[in-house]
Amino acid sequence: MELTGPGLLLRGWRDADAPAALDAFGDPAIALWNPQGEGLDLAAARRWVRRRADWSAGDHVCLAIADPDDPAALLGSVSLHRIHQGDASIGYWTVPAARGRGLASAAVSRLTAWAFADLGIERIELCHAVANVASCRVAQRAGYPAEGTLRQSHRYGDGRRHDEHLHARLATD
Repeated sequence: MELTGPGLLLRGWRDADAPAALDAFGDPAIALWNPQGEGLDLAAARRWVRRRADWSAGDHVCLAIADPDDPAALLGSVSLHRIHQGDASIGYWTVPAARGRGLASAAVSRLTAWAFADLGIERIELCHAVANVASCRVAQRAGYPAEGTLRQSHRYGDGRRHDEHLHARLATD
């Protein structure tokens, strides 16, 4: 499956993405706010990519953010997870070279629209650490209004539990 938008390509994960994913997990911001890559080597990165590509359980949809002019170039990730009974959560990250171009907001907006239209999702939540100001901007630009603060709700890559902002969109928004 591929989803597109202006300057945006969301595509399935490929085994060939493993080296770029491994490089991305070495970025301090990705490692802090998305600690799933901690301690990965190339073989583990391949397994990680394969899990992202396998949607057979029906509880997640994970797509690579790529450059439409160079589909092999990995720019980030966007995913729906915890899909259950019309609800889902969304997460994302971008590599340093892709930041500041609006790609994360565009990817979140595009996957959100698809989830509402094609999966029948009714509510999507977006949580980010309060200290992750860039993620707050992504949420706002993607049309996710803030709903509140979740106190010490998630342990991030620094090993500490952080307060998170909760944003959400409804299919009826």
